[in-house]
Amino acid sequence: MSDKISNNALIYATLALNSEVDLQREYLESEDVPDEERENEEEILADLEQAFMEFVDVYKSRCKVDKQLPSIDELLNSQL
Repeated sequence: MSDKISNNALIYATLALNSEVDLQREYLESEDVPDEERENEEEILADLEQAFMEFVDVYKSRCKVDKQLPSIDELLNSQL
């Protein structure tokens, strides 16, 4: 396996994490979360958000090198 993550893998991971953050937020906003699980679910959301932001930082750095990549805003607002 390559030491360097491919552009496509980075894009897919960033989009997947973005979706997971949205799903976790929706779940926490619902009444489906048992009280005894809420703190754990909020920690999961915080971890997902942290991972997403780290991938965004890597993606932005990659965009500076590869001008053919869409901006992070274009990527997150596109409908794939």
